[in-house]
Amino acid sequence: MNEVRIRDARIADCPRLMELVQELATFEREPEAVTVSLQHFEESGFGERPVWWAIVAETDGMIVGFALYYIRYSTWKGQRMYLEDLVVTEEYRGRGIGKKLLDELIEVAKAKGFSGMLWQVLDWNEPAINFYKKYHAKFDPEWVNVSIDF
Repeated sequence: MNEVRIRDARIADCPRLMELVQELATFEREPEAVTVSLQHFEESGFGERPVWWAIVAETDGMIVGFALYYIRYSTWKGQRMYLEDLVVTEEYRGRGIGKKLLDELIEVAKAKGFSGMLWQVLDWNEPAINFYKKYHAKFDPEWVNVSIDF
């Protein structure tokens, strides 16, 4: 593997990002849960009013990972980065790519003046939990995830 380059995502990356999203959904045991279209994904990230941003990890001309985030507002803390997905394709895991992505996201959040960063991790995903513990992340057992689908 050659050097891993971290850069901002571009609209041309979206088909590959969607492949990685599908890989993540399969890993998280919900392969049918991805229902967003490529067109909607592209418009949401690169249209007139983007609602998400991403950085990618690229090596040998191929995107092998990405981190997608958006801005969350807390009435207590102000603007915070919400990390929606941090994905490294299976064959490239364990090579420090996730660390490079998360380190870069932390720098982006600080540069944008965000007061912090939040994300979720499945309680059975021990490799991810152990990875986040290296950053001294706080795990909050008090809050319950709630959602409504339309």
